[in-house]
Amino acid sequence: MLRATDKQRPPLSLPLLFAPVFIAIVALHATLLRLPYFWDEGGYYIPAAWDFFRLGTLIPETTMRNAHPPLPSVLLAAWWKIAGFHILSTRLFVCLITTFALLAVFRLARMFAGDAAALAVMILTAIYPVWFAQSTLAHADIFAAAFTLWALAFYADRHGWTLRTPTSTPTANAISTGLLFTLACLSKETAIVIPAALFCFEFLLLADRMPAVKHRIRQQLPTTYAADAGPEHRLDGRMLLALATPAVFLALWYLYHHHKTGFTFGNPEFLRYNATANMSFSRIALSLRHRLVHLTVHMNLYVPMLALSAVFLLPSRYAEGRRFLPVPALRMIVVLIVAQWIAFSILGGALLTRYLLPAYPLLLIVCVAAWKSRVRLWHGIAALTLVGFAIGCEVNPPYPFAPEDNLSYRDMIVVHQHAIRVLQQKFPGATVLTAWPVLADLQRPELGYLKTPVRTTPIENFSAEEIAKAASNAGSFDTALVFSTKYDPPPGGLNLAGTSRKDDKRFYDYHQDMLPGEVARALGGKVVWQEERKGEWAAVLYFPRSYDVQLKKPARLPR
Repeated sequence: MLRATDKQRPPLSLPLLFAPVFIAIVALHATLLRLPYFWDEGGYYIPAAWDFFRLGTLIPETTMRNAHPPLPSVLLAAWWKIAGFHILSTRLFVCLITTFALLAVFRLARMFAGDAAALAVMILTAIYPVWFAQSTLAHADIFAAAFTLWALAFYADRHGWTLRTPTSTPTANAISTGLLFTLACLSKETAIVIPAALFCFEFLLLADRMPAVKHRIRQQLPTTYAADAGPEHRLDGRMLLALATPAVFLALWYLYHHHKTGFTFGNPEFLRYNATANMSFSRIALSLRHRLVHLTVHMNLYVPMLALSAVFLLPSRYAEGRRFLPVPALRMIVVLIVAQWIAFSILGGALLTRYLLPAYPLLLIVCVAAWKSRVRLWHGIAALTLVGFAIGCEVNPPYPFAPEDNLSYRDMIVVHQHAIRVLQQKFPGATVLTAWPVLADLQRPELGYLKTPVRTTPIENFSAEEIAKAASNAGSFDTALVFSTKYDPPPGGLNLAGTSRKDDKRFYDYHQDMLPGEVARALGGKVVWQEERKGEWAAVLYFPRSYDVQLKKPARLPR
């Protein structure tokens, strides 16, 4: 049994934690803070914020219009006014947002499991590869996750839901919840999934008032403390209004976007790729499987999940009937994880794990609370998990994944930097055949790869089909920068992708990149430089062109 003093110990101060957590985040990411912008940063988020910074327009002018809410652009532009527009200032600002998010993780975990567990959950969240990689990248998802987690901390601050008494009144908690969820949805539209799930959850909790359900709960928890079962739930109009408010503001944003552009949810191609094209049973079923992997084993997440399964074979250290988490809190976490699992198996053309950022600390809260309830030396399990996460940051898994899920994105940036430097040094004035995102890197100096734009010829990717199209228009370029657009495990090694290639090509735009030598042979050129780092590669190709030139004497002008 835990000592009574475990609940009575004075809580750690969140304001005092901010500085050390921020310093630790900056120190851990020190080698990443000056890297140029990556993938969707350069493709949308930085250009959108740059347009607002210069032009004051909420809807981007120099990049695609995809109806993403504007709050990250507003916050970044405001920060650039203070700290200046350069890569280091952006990275430090995202570190501030990450710190803000991690303090929310600490507060939420402390409410449910105490200070020691909260500190472990916060550290594990910070080092989990997906979180670690996103902690300096200016994607909207880290902004949305920060506001979402703080909103959850206020939402769950209720009598019977936490180990301590509520710190605010119900009205104050409802106002804070509504405001923070609204800020989350104005950061990323997909953040609406969590307040929508909680709105439904409020009505599901009413089932506890049914006599049969109440009797069953009392049978299961014969000596349950109030903190475990919670009080009888009643609908709170203030909280329901707070949970509905984000949908209202998100709808107002879409009305404004439609008024300005004629499109409600972005351009038709964006809407098709991220929503309408996904509505098939086969695609959703396959996505559910992928997302289940993301929520259970991806990037060494199987380490804490296996430990979670193992500890339930041991007797609880708590008093009889006491649960490792308060029952309302555990129900909330289960509902939110299932809601994200299902929603993000339907929405989004690419199954990016950053959409699931709020889910990972919730999973870790369950894991750490369970370890603590059954293993006296649970800190050892936490340390083993930390080692597994640290390895996952550097060691790629044996299956395809998005480079932004760990430090593979750093390797991709570095080889792109080196390739662009070779182009500038050896082929100034060249016209370069390449694909996105390098296409944007060569056209937009503000992304940090070069100082002056380079002439380019675009191509979708480096598959055999696209290279054949380029060959039919060979006169439009004289060099090429080819690179790995998808990560694949090295040939001959373990690859757990199995036989899913056909389905991945059909539903997720999977393709096989041709290697540099193959591209050179197909286009009649030669490889002049190439580099590979942990499966990420890039190469520069040169195409010597010969032309039949004849000098003609100019016609004699009439006098």
